[in-house]
Amino acid sequence: MDSGMSERVHKTGIEPDTAGDGSSAELVALQQRSDRRRDGRGNPTLSLPHATSAQAVEPGTPLDDPALYFNRELSWLDFNWRVLYQAIDERTPLLERVRFLSITASNLDEFFRKRVGGLKRQEAAGVRQLSPDGRTPSEQLHLIRAGVLRQYESMNALWEEELKDALRRQAAITIHDYDDLARAKRSQVDDFFAQHIFPILTPLAVDPGHRFPFISNASLSLAVVLGHPKRGSRHFARVKVPVRKGRWVPVEAGEGYHFVPVEQVVTANIGSLFRGMEVESVHPFRVTRNADMRREEEDVDDLLEMISEELRERRFASVVRMQVDRSMPQGVQHWLMRELGLSDSDIYVSDGLIGLASCAELADLDIPAHKYPGWEPVHHAQLVADSDSESRGSILKLLQKQDLLVHHPYDSFRGSVQRFIEEAACDPDVVAIKQTVYRTSEDSPVIKALMRAAERGKQVAVLVEVKARFDEENNIEWGQRLEKAGAHVTYGLVGLKTHAKATLVVREEEDGIRTYCHVGTGNYNSDTARLYTDLGLLTTQPDVGQDVVNLFHYLTGYAPEQQYRRLIVAPRDMRRRFEEMIEREMENERAHGNGRIIAKMNGLDDVQLIRKLYEASQAGVSIDLIVRGRTRIRPGIPGISENIRVVSIVGQFLEHHRIYYFHNHGDPEVYIGSADWQRRNLDDRVEAVVDVQSRRLRARLIHILRAALNDRRLAWDLQPDGRYVQRQPRTRAEELGYHDRLKLWAQQRKEKAQAPWDIS
Repeated sequence: MDSGMSERVHKTGIEPDTAGDGSSAELVALQQRSDRRRDGRGNPTLSLPHATSAQAVEPGTPLDDPALYFNRELSWLDFNWRVLYQAIDERTPLLERVRFLSITASNLDEFFRKRVGGLKRQEAAGVRQLSPDGRTPSEQLHLIRAGVLRQYESMNALWEEELKDALRRQAAITIHDYDDLARAKRSQVDDFFAQHIFPILTPLAVDPGHRFPFISNASLSLAVVLGHPKRGSRHFARVKVPVRKGRWVPVEAGEGYHFVPVEQVVTANIGSLFRGMEVESVHPFRVTRNADMRREEEDVDDLLEMISEELRERRFASVVRMQVDRSMPQGVQHWLMRELGLSDSDIYVSDGLIGLASCAELADLDIPAHKYPGWEPVHHAQLVADSDSESRGSILKLLQKQDLLVHHPYDSFRGSVQRFIEEAACDPDVVAIKQTVYRTSEDSPVIKALMRAAERGKQVAVLVEVKARFDEENNIEWGQRLEKAGAHVTYGLVGLKTHAKATLVVREEEDGIRTYCHVGTGNYNSDTARLYTDLGLLTTQPDVGQDVVNLFHYLTGYAPEQQYRRLIVAPRDMRRRFEEMIEREMENERAHGNGRIIAKMNGLDDVQLIRKLYEASQAGVSIDLIVRGRTRIRPGIPGISENIRVVSIVGQFLEHHRIYYFHNHGDPEVYIGSADWQRRNLDDRVEAVVDVQSRRLRARLIHILRAALNDRRLAWDLQPDGRYVQRQPRTRAEELGYHDRLKLWAQQRKEKAQAPWDIS
């Protein structure tokens, strides 16, 4: 480390790591699916294929030049490569590799529904507006297809050539082809078909008397070509494959688990559906429908009614992708394309299993030896271990003495945030509870607690966001149940999504009214709290309480011009405040040489903020960005972004929390909250971040950031050309990844009841 960097580390207290400079212990072979490269020291690094296409940057390029920005959609595909690598990496437990493969496929499903569907709408409307990287919708769709084809090739090869065999050898999970089964086993599977599958199948013929059937989104279908033995005519029928109870039909074939894909079982018995006809061929296919519904909210009187209507419309939205088996004849494929309004660019041919997301069912098998070691979230050190005990201490009384910072899934959600809401619902002195709900679990204990509170006569107000993509139906149902329990429910704001994560508890005490608040980064979802990393601040500080009171007045009433002291709220103030803090670091760099920014988030695509970060880099500010998913920013460009580093962490848990650190000339400001630095968060959503003023809690957040920046097991460094290069451990200690390190620290807090980052 040079003397200048040493000085910067001394002043800021957080050391920026270098990109991909470690020697390799044992690089996992990606065969032709990845590139072997060497860094400046000659050490091997691992670089994945990438969809992002970087453009040349000339000296003196203005900061609004499209060459300085990656394409958002291609950057997302590169994120999905990093997810897929978890399935490729042999260091990942086997069933978790299968799970990551299913996640990669599921991610692509959503990508086509949301992103590709939106671009196709733009293309059909003749939109010529360029994206910030200078591409039209048609150009983006062309590049997306090339990137997806390469990803599909790797996914199919991984499943067919590696994972299926590894499951058989290592975990005694055998995936059989129906045609390879012995006669007795075929008979067993046929009996299963007759009893459990045949009664629910509905063959749909297509002829002058039968219209082409509606094919629902993500459904697996069989295209059946039939011949009439007497007339010599050919016919087509569609059979929907029933997968509601699972994709895999069990087979009794000795020790271990044995399965046959359900579509093969249906195919083998398809003749029983078409007696008197000759089955010429059967071919699986799967369609994906557009989810990008256009809303006209300005004139809507009832937002709930509009969203309910949109859900009905989405079911019949246009098809944006069809996956077919390679054996499907061109004639059948073209006929399907014509009926569904598709072109060649919408067809994705598979050499194996169609719909790899269903591999999640195999990953759920109870074989602990091939999964991540079990992790039970730790109850906060200041709270009693048994959160179910009737003699437990009051979390509300504890908050009267100190703020709490909870970090899920390392800290228990059930024993902290859920407990906070449940205790408030039962406390006779609590008079009101208010909460925002964006996504929650199906059997939500949080919502049930709010319902109990309303039934006990407390004033309960809930902002239920019915525009949360793919959770609209679930949220509408919860909202209606809350209303029946007596809660006041607001179904979002016209023109804005409410993405802020906040709870307000109002309690009458001897010295007057006291407010208790939770402001967090994640949803009030007890299920995802075990899988997503999120932070939450629990506090009774009056200024935070007043801000949250004002926030709910804005959300449930007509009060858009609220003033906030500790919260930064979008779209009202957030963009301006973040830009001001970036400019302050530029001033500190010029005056003191210690400008420093660290930001951790899910995505970064806001062009205006990226330009400001480029300006800060040009001023000499040291900037580390920890961005899990997509980003438009190009780090490491001389004269523009050479002081910007971008790292992505992908592993067991989904990195979801947002932390923003500004050095502020030795008086750091650290914020947590719901907003990423994406245009939609800053302009189109109600978001909230809060500054953490407790020196002890702020130090803990800085410690989390330091651990992320120094990780060499899960971290990928973004290069100026768009490649992501995985860091490699240099020592045995560095083989302990970021998530495992945070687990270890959580256990230490539990055992010692004192965090290792506590400072005097």
